[in-house]
Amino acid sequence: MLTRLVIQDCRAQDVAVLQAAAPFPGQTNLHAQRFERQQDGAVSYLIAWLDGAPVGNAEVRWEGCTEVAVRARFDGCPEIGALDVWPEAMRSRGVGSALLTAAEARIVGRELRWSGVGVALDNPRAADLYRRRGYGGLSARYVASWTYLDLEGVAVTQADDCEFLVKVLAG
Repeated sequence: MLTRLVIQDCRAQDVAVLQAAAPFPGQTNLHAQRFERQQDGAVSYLIAWLDGAPVGNAEVRWEGCTEVAVRARFDGCPEIGALDVWPEAMRSRGVGSALLTAAEARIVGRELRWSGVGVALDNPRAADLYRRRGYGGLSARYVASWTYLDLEGVAVTQADDCEFLVKVLAG
């Protein structure tokens, strides 16, 4: 158990620290984009800190899954996404579970009673975590695709076969 772990909403001063600690290959502003979405109210961008250093992040996407068919099937279901723990040595030590707990608390705090997570089919480790945490009673398969600008300003599109797993939260 990581007793010194703190989960909090991202702050403006955290963005540069996050970029230095967890850069995303080929992208320079992913954390800034997530913080901007938080400022717009579209997401809550949660950061896990251990002894003052960031070790993970997750988003609560209040509009739900971006895939239209999934959103239609699970209308009103926010999605917990972008869950990542770094460095790799920090994985399987409770950071991901702590981020899920904090995200679920924010969802319940808005009096919403279910939550979803999208997981790539080629990521069984994450799927196992979500299923252990009660996700998957309801689910839907979909293809998640996104585009970002690389370091040269070229648009790059990626896609993953995914499953959206749903959990009913206790009120």
